[in-house]
Amino acid sequence: MEKIYFDNSATTALSESVKNAMIEAMDVYGNPSSLHSEGLAAEKIIREARKSIGEALGVKMLRDSELIFTSCGSEASNLAIFGSVYAKKRRTSNKIITTDSEHPSVENPMRRLEEEGFRVIRIPTVGGELDIEMLEHEADGALLASIMMVNNETGAVYDVSRAFKIIKSKSPDAVTHCDAVQGFLKLGFSVASLGADLITLSAHKIHGPKGVGALYISPDIIKKKKLIPTLLGGGQEYGLRSGTENTIGIAGFGAAAKTGFINISSSTEKMNEVRKHIIANLPNDIRVNAPAGECAPHIVNITLPRIKSETMLHYLSAKGIFVSSGSACSSHSSTPSSALIAFGLDAKEADCSLRISLCPENTREEADALCLALSEGIKTLVRIK
Repeated sequence: MEKIYFDNSATTALSESVKNAMIEAMDVYGNPSSLHSEGLAAEKIIREARKSIGEALGVKMLRDSELIFTSCGSEASNLAIFGSVYAKKRRTSNKIITTDSEHPSVENPMRRLEEEGFRVIRIPTVGGELDIEMLEHEADGALLASIMMVNNETGAVYDVSRAFKIIKSKSPDAVTHCDAVQGFLKLGFSVASLGADLITLSAHKIHGPKGVGALYISPDIIKKKKLIPTLLGGGQEYGLRSGTENTIGIAGFGAAAKTGFINISSSTEKMNEVRKHIIANLPNDIRVNAPAGECAPHIVNITLPRIKSETMLHYLSAKGIFVSSGSACSSHSSTPSSALIAFGLDAKEADCSLRISLCPENTREEADALCLALSEGIKTLVRIK
């Protein structure tokens, strides 16, 4: 059975350039912290990967300490949130700003901070748009602001740059963090255009390996020591993330960033074309949960007519077509998606929604097969029900 993969927001297949880079790195077995030639060879691999990722972020003269490698995007966001909040020894405020539709790697740390006495303000994102009026009202006295770039379930693109400008104008000392996992190499942006102090990235969303992420840290944060480590040990990654670096994974991350940056224009064009083709050919009784504003080129969220998403997911899977019922990180949860509820769906609608997510390798023919299978699935499953 031919497989058709439309779950690229959960993870992507390794590209050939990534595989080759990782195979080459496997022969360099030294510890990057060792001073002998094998250690220095491993350190060089990490340094080159940093350079490639820095270039993809639009930073021409990236200093090594500005990009810290982690085990995943979730760890990077945890470091950004806890590391910046705990770095403030003398706080004049305990206010933190985020949104009501963040990824669990941001939302769950926020809940932990609330338990510790911090006041977390969640800006509404109805229809996939930030409530700028509320943001302006709440921006005074913020300690930290963490706002995602692209919602991982709806594909909504949030106006992060505008939001951070507002926050900095009213709270100049606030630390700004952006979870850019779903936006990196899907949208054209740079560190300068985004205006974030801290940026979370993940390798396996851009055809790199699982098990490696990164946190970009602005020079100002480093200079003013506004970030402290949350994982202690041997002091690797400039003292901000202890633990022997995953050299092989980092090599793959660097290769994925380099290739993705070179091809970003053609890749986004291909994904946009297939995305529009899917939307145009979906069965009439399927509703597209389209953001009111800009949408990322690789995500389509749909609501099925009276069919639970899990039921349709298994129907499609039996035909070799793979989609998602939401974020892979919360797919086993029995509660409705908080991101879809925040978007404006009710609990029943959220329970009947699917996420279709693309990569540049997906084709119009695969899109046709998906739309046909959805049409057949609706007829079959509604009749069975």
